[in-house]
Amino acid sequence: MAATTPIKIILGIDPGTVVMGYGIIRVQGQQVSLLDLGALKPGKAKEGIKRLQIIHVTISGLIRKYKPTEFAIEAPFFGKNVQSMLKLGRAQGVAMAAALQYGLPVAEYAPKKVKQSVTGNGNATKEQVSRMLQTIFKLEDKPTHYDATDALAVAFCHHLQSGKGLNLTSATKKKNNSTSKSRKNDWAAFLAKNASRIRK
Repeated sequence: MAATTPIKIILGIDPGTVVMGYGIIRVQGQQVSLLDLGALKPGKAKEGIKRLQIIHVTISGLIRKYKPTEFAIEAPFFGKNVQSMLKLGRAQGVAMAAALQYGLPVAEYAPKKVKQSVTGNGNATKEQVSRMLQTIFKLEDKPTHYDATDALAVAFCHHLQSGKGLNLTSATKKKNNSTSKSRKNDWAAFLAKNASRIRK
């Protein structure tokens, strides 16, 4: 009897103290599906410490509900506003602490790496990333927050970086023997087939 392919559940986070995005995907072999995505608004709380508490409680709740096996988060970008960077770093730290509390392995990805993985362009806009994810996951409704799709992109990037790649058979209508090709060639073919859906 063949062994069952292990299932991975990846929780991706786009950190922020005003708006924090989250995206959760299920991976079995090369089959990837969306479980949930959304945006939390800790910025509604006036006190900074309260915002961090909201982030920790929310992520802990997502972990208990979906039981992810891996955790991925976008690394803070370097900007000129020191206070903004400090707040973002705190948000990321609290999110990572919540994951570590539940024993999850944590991976961190630079924004350019995430964009490159999803769209093939490290300088892609948030809209381009969102549109590509709508295509990949066949989202019927356009997400209301780019923070949510950014987080989904982080989770998807982590999956691609794991070395498993993406099963693009349904999206590209490839023949079964296409699975023997490299992930790079599959991804290039996918982008070419869907060029009309990508805003340049």
